[in-house]
Amino acid sequence: MRTLFDTTQINTMTLANRFVFSATWLGLADEEGCSTTKQAEYLAELARRGVGLIITGHAYVMPEGKAGLRQTAACDDRFLPGLTETADAVHDAGGKILLQLSHAGCYAAARLTGLAAVGPSANDSKDFPDCSELTLDGITQIVAAFGQCAERAKEAGFDGVQIHGAHGYLLSQFLSPYFNKRTDSYGGSIENRARIVIETLHAVRKAVGAEFPVLIKLNSEDFLQGGFTVEEMLQVVSLLEQEGIDAIEMSGGTIASGALVPIRTAVPEREKEVYYREAAILFKEKIGVPLLLVGGIRSFEVCKELVEKGWADYLSLSRPLICEPNLVERWKSGDTAKSSCISCSGCLKAGFRGRGVRCVLTPSSG
Repeated sequence: MRTLFDTTQINTMTLANRFVFSATWLGLADEEGCSTTKQAEYLAELARRGVGLIITGHAYVMPEGKAGLRQTAACDDRFLPGLTETADAVHDAGGKILLQLSHAGCYAAARLTGLAAVGPSANDSKDFPDCSELTLDGITQIVAAFGQCAERAKEAGFDGVQIHGAHGYLLSQFLSPYFNKRTDSYGGSIENRARIVIETLHAVRKAVGAEFPVLIKLNSEDFLQGGFTVEEMLQVVSLLEQEGIDAIEMSGGTIASGALVPIRTAVPEREKEVYYREAAILFKEKIGVPLLLVGGIRSFEVCKELVEKGWADYLSLSRPLICEPNLVERWKSGDTAKSSCISCSGCLKAGFRGRGVRCVLTPSSG
């Protein structure tokens, strides 16, 4: 029987258990985007406390793809020292770490960067920001940038990379008919809308080689009228499986989805803990690639059920590990009480105030 503390492997990367710190913006990079000692220490502490795999917050692959303040950058060799320090710190703590690579698309911080935001289509809705439609040359440059940044991650010592294709950032925007109104080879059918995602995977794989783990984060659905659906997600993950993706993390929603996303700011009842459970079950019925599942997981018993029933291969946690960095360690010791996280998201507000993401109710979280 599969257990939460099995030793497992994704490509050549061996993991001590099935728990993952899901990519979370920590607000601990400096103003230029350099990863700092504080950020390295934050992630290393999670590794010391038993989290099997750490995924960094999204690192932007081009200056015009930057999403906000104090976000990590991977778009130039000058960021290598900070990235290397982060990877080394986690390894010294006995952990494994992936660098998440991202482009914010139409949600890029144009006021911050002074660069125009771009997306699959020009904005025709009041529900998302103004942006220009990407040219074919522009698409080619972005795909190449993902590959270059993946190579940089490998040089910095990361154990793999995760491509950010969720939450309404650029690759997610291409996948979604809500954002993507193109009529060329990158719009229309789901195969066309997924083209940039597949090209990005190819560019990354070419840069890092067959034995370097390459993962992707995707939406289960957009939770938007006229957005990316579960059925389309299953088609895209089938294409990714054929093209050699090593694992897929499932999330959901976009910035435009608002209250339609089933993310709660109150403690969910046990039977409502897993936001994307039904989509995950459909995924596992059809797809052989390992699945990392994120979203509202708070109880040891729920984690155990997901793994034992084969509905997920890895459990991705964010707010619970911000609240209790020792949560995995505690569960392994036999204290399987539910996470202390009350899902208030006060931790993220602390980050926006410049203090770095941290639990505002649990002093021991840092």
